[in-house]
Amino acid sequence: MTIRKILILAPTILAAFLIQSYFWVPSYEEQTRGNPARLAEYISASIGDASILNPVLSADSASSQIESLVFEGLLDRDKNLRFRGRVARSWEISEEASFFVNERAPIPRMGKLDGADLLKFMKQALKSPPPDEQLRESLRNIRRISLVPPEDYTVTKQEKPSGKKGKSREIRFTIQAPARIRLVLGQVDQNLFNSLSVLLGKDYFSAFKPQQYVSSTPELDKKTLLRYARALLPATEHNPVIVFHLRPGIRFHDGHPLTAKDVKFTYEAIMNPKNLSPRISDYEPVKTVQVLDPLTVKVTYKRLYSPALATWGMGILPEHLLNKKVMRAEAVRQGENPDTFSIRKSSFNRHPVGSGPFRFEEWKSDQFISLTRFDDYWEGPPNYENYYFRIIPDLLTQEMEFYAGTVDSYSVQPHQVERLRSDPRYQSFSGTSFGYTYIGYNMRRKPFDDPRVRRALGMAIDVNKIIQYVLYGQGERITGPFVKQTDYYNRDIKPLPYDPEGALKLLGEAGWKKGKDGWLEKNGKRLQFTLITNSGNDLRKAILAIAQDAWKQIGIDVRTDILEWSVFIQNRVDKADFDALILGWQMGIEPDLFQIWHSSQTHPYQLNFVGFRNREADDLIIKIRQEYDHEKQVSYCHKLHEIIAREQPYTFLYVSKWTAVLDKRIVIKEVDKNGKVFYRKIEPTKTGNYTFYFNKWIKLPEVPSFAQEG
Repeated sequence: MTIRKILILAPTILAAFLIQSYFWVPSYEEQTRGNPARLAEYISASIGDASILNPVLSADSASSQIESLVFEGLLDRDKNLRFRGRVARSWEISEEASFFVNERAPIPRMGKLDGADLLKFMKQALKSPPPDEQLRESLRNIRRISLVPPEDYTVTKQEKPSGKKGKSREIRFTIQAPARIRLVLGQVDQNLFNSLSVLLGKDYFSAFKPQQYVSSTPELDKKTLLRYARALLPATEHNPVIVFHLRPGIRFHDGHPLTAKDVKFTYEAIMNPKNLSPRISDYEPVKTVQVLDPLTVKVTYKRLYSPALATWGMGILPEHLLNKKVMRAEAVRQGENPDTFSIRKSSFNRHPVGSGPFRFEEWKSDQFISLTRFDDYWEGPPNYENYYFRIIPDLLTQEMEFYAGTVDSYSVQPHQVERLRSDPRYQSFSGTSFGYTYIGYNMRRKPFDDPRVRRALGMAIDVNKIIQYVLYGQGERITGPFVKQTDYYNRDIKPLPYDPEGALKLLGEAGWKKGKDGWLEKNGKRLQFTLITNSGNDLRKAILAIAQDAWKQIGIDVRTDILEWSVFIQNRVDKADFDALILGWQMGIEPDLFQIWHSSQTHPYQLNFVGFRNREADDLIIKIRQEYDHEKQVSYCHKLHEIIAREQPYTFLYVSKWTAVLDKRIVIKEVDKNGKVFYRKIEPTKTGNYTFYFNKWIKLPEVPSFAQEG
């Protein structure tokens, strides 16, 4: 039976076929002997299907896995974690900064200066740097300096009512902005205005009164006007700039050239509120995206934003297939209202077109997604001709298919690690995950709005036993939201103790007492809720049962539910329709946690679906985003970690250790400049990423000698 025939079998038939005939499924050798094309096919397995194949819209790992092959971003990280160009061949980072001339504030030894005199004074300082070391460094970084004359203009804002009811009102602001000094810097200088305070006086910027230059219709009270004026006319402004230079000749899979226009369109698609993109927060700091020419894009930021460069790993969308004209035509074909139709509703999300190494071919829901090699890929086509992503919810079936050779890799379950890691038939890779597993509580619902309840729920679960007996030791305790291998993680925070008696005491303080039937009650109502997770993950199922039993032991009536992956994500997580859930995050290296933890990200389809809100945490999240000094950033991260660990919106369970196995026939194929072919072992990067060179992987008919030796 060929792999293509296996792929089209219904999942239930396939499972039965494998279970009943495990010993006569064609071996790897038989498959390749009868079907040499199998050597050029890579087949992966997933417990859950993708949800939407659009990188600006998806938020699940299955979708991301396919998108990483179909779409290409401006950049990514190399094996040493340095940024490297993809669609962009190069880039420059600089800064444009400005401040308003404050004629009311005297400058030391100079008195009050108007714009023209201040410009002369600044230029003189550039020629003769003062003795202060930090100021000298900031002045050396200034490439150009100019005076922007006063401007008169109007701005309209919509003010929302303070309560949930009532209509928003329109406010028209008339602005008479004073002159500004504009600076172009060679690199981002977050200390610029602190440095310039030494030159201009410590109160020069803080004494600027923006409300004197702003009036409103209707007239606002002084406090409200000041709030708006500070936003409309900030005394100082940092505007980091990234200029990307795109590679010439890159094309989408339909042959259309990829240009700067597509980069700008991708940004606009993310920011369009109709599309409900979960990535808005990554790009909200952007002030403008300008197309300078077909291969040059200038991105200017509103404020300091240290993760800026990393966000441009986002896959670039084809403007010509998703622009307004195309969307309106599709809306009409589907019988939808063109004014409300969005990219989220487009058929593109089931038939994506990108510029990555593989081209989308077919998607059979809950069965498979197939991709084919893109021969015009800018870096050269992958060695594999076809890529299959099979949905196999049962892990035992995945395991048997791997042994039979109908799946090319297998994520080893904890109880199998010791056996399969030493199996001479396979090459194995292992490491500590960049992420964690947790129980999340919907803080919008009672009783989860009480931190004592959340802490008590965590204290009632013996997490160390989960690691010992469910993970077979293949995991470590984790206490907060940062990647444990980085210095952003606060190692001074201790895990919650396993203390059922202490948990009952906390619940008692929150008003929950045991009734005659042994259940905890408050005001005559039983402490009862439902814990949910997704199907196809045996570890989460085990945690579900353990948590339910632990909570019942102290008098909490817990129901459980296991949902198919797409239903779990789209109907429950995206809509925040749950009491408590078991999930996991795969994290990046950057410490930006805005999407998951900031209070502005608690709406449907956003990632703070537990509804965590904390003003101090919000402030720290913003500081982390705007801090370029690593030590200060680490300090902010440790404080944020401390707050989240104290509030316990999640019960942080563990970070798992992973092991993956591949057949030893899979190797890296290289071709030197003379056309000579040679092979080498697959080696992981320093983060444990063994798929980094996936485009160079190939399957050989026999195990190469170096693999036999290993």
